[in-house]
Amino acid sequence: MTLRLDLLRHGETELGGGLRGSIDDALTDAGWAQMRAAVADQGPWDRLVSSPLQRCARFAEELGAQLGVPVHQDKALQELHFGAWEGQSAAALMETDAEGLGLFWADPYSFTPPQGEPVEDFSARVLGAVERLHATYAGERVLLVSHGGVMRLLLARARGLPREQLLNVEVGHGTMFALAVESAGLLREAN
Repeated sequence: MTLRLDLLRHGETELGGGLRGSIDDALTDAGWAQMRAAVADQGPWDRLVSSPLQRCARFAEELGAQLGVPVHQDKALQELHFGAWEGQSAAALMETDAEGLGLFWADPYSFTPPQGEPVEDFSARVLGAVERLHATYAGERVLLVSHGGVMRLLLARARGLPREQLLNVEVGHGTMFALAVESAGLLREAN
């Protein structure tokens, strides 16, 4: 059986762009509006699953209450932890660690930011969570409220992209994509 997994990235955050990672900043008014607009005329969903970081969880709680559907938070669906790079923009990193940033952009699986989470571990964490969602909710339609990195990983996998192209997947704030999750972790984009 297939799980329909709709992916929604959080909206704009108070601390702005850059590598947010594990930083738990809140949505701006514009970020709330981005997410509300993304889900208008979408669904219906059987349940919502969210990263526990407030930029995802607060919206999921609001939407779940509006729709009368259960909301579950899953730490495994949090953003990649960027270690010493957390909160920094690419422009700032070009000043302090241009070589590392270049290596990370060229192949994020082969270079880990200082004190950061290896992308291989992040991938295993996220894909494991999606397999658990499939095992538990196959046959349902679930909205996953999460982060750019989580969505890039899942979309790259569904599109069959080589790992070096992970960061080439475009995922704007408040954007939504749909996946079909099959058994054995097989992912494909859905309409």
